[in-house]
Amino acid sequence: MKVLLCVLFLAPAFAQTAPPRPTPPATDSQEQQPPATSSQPPAAIPEPAETGQPPAAAGQHAAPAAPQTANRSVTKPKPAGQVIKPKDYSDASGYWHPFARMPRYILEDQKAIWTSPFHSSKGDAKYWLIFCGATGALIATDKYVSKNAPNPSWLQTLGSDVSYLGEWYTLMPISAAFYFGGTAMHKDHFREAGLLSFEALAGATITGEVLKAIFDRARPLEGNGNGQFWASTSSRVNSSFPSGHAFSTFAVASIFAHEYRHTTWVKVLAYSYAGGVVGARLAANKHFPGDVLAGGAIGWFIGDYVYGKRHNPALDKPGVTEKIFDHIRLGPAYPTVPATFGPQGMGMSLGYGM
Repeated sequence: MKVLLCVLFLAPAFAQTAPPRPTPPATDSQEQQPPATSSQPPAAIPEPAETGQPPAAAGQHAAPAAPQTANRSVTKPKPAGQVIKPKDYSDASGYWHPFARMPRYILEDQKAIWTSPFHSSKGDAKYWLIFCGATGALIATDKYVSKNAPNPSWLQTLGSDVSYLGEWYTLMPISAAFYFGGTAMHKDHFREAGLLSFEALAGATITGEVLKAIFDRARPLEGNGNGQFWASTSSRVNSSFPSGHAFSTFAVASIFAHEYRHTTWVKVLAYSYAGGVVGARLAANKHFPGDVLAGGAIGWFIGDYVYGKRHNPALDKPGVTEKIFDHIRLGPAYPTVPATFGPQGMGMSLGYGM
């Protein structure tokens, strides 16, 4: 029964996989073109079209730019409705245009999330089995882990305090700071990161509340501590499964990790932030391990879907601030820098290379 529950709640995590379906027809059309060129060997025109590197080839590579960006998303949704369009750029007058479109985008995301099981490809089955198996195993052992893990009072207090970092009133200002800060600095990449994190946060919150109401799982400190489903003594939207904090923080962390995929320290910081919040919820005895795994996994996939759906590939060109971020490295300094302390000069280093 518990494994079936895992299949049910993990189904929305896998968003639509539209691009893989159009690709076979594309390859078929490409396979049909070579015979056409081979049927006209005397003509020298097809050969430069295939191997030419002039502007014609550059024009051909400009079209696949959007699919290539979409492939950075694991869920691979069909790109549509960019959150930052050309008319919304900092040098235009579109500061408030994205907010007018946001409610429609959030509703479209919800439709895609809840109908995703009917549009997923067979290739996703292995991922379903991995996540369902891992979460099912945790659910089966949750009560034993929760009761036997050391949990002193100071750790519960610390967990309760750190948990505030995963509340909506903490994550929302982060999104707003990136959008309005990017607007003030004329950095559209920052603005997109703020809007996408807001959209992912909204989608994760709605999805998480619905799942909580469906499963109504008791928290570790409720009842006999076994975490029975449909047995919570609090309100259904405040039940244990899945973890709303894990949902929200990993959705936002997923956005920033995708936006700054080439900047390792940003990804480490984003996932460390989310992981710290998840650990705090366990330390505070507010959730079972299965709750946070389910919430974190689904939240991450929602962020991945939102990025693949709404990202504007034209903003991938790094600006001055992004270039500075790319050269900030945490850890061993470059070999060309003299060691300041330790054999490898551990610490923060700034590299200005090509």
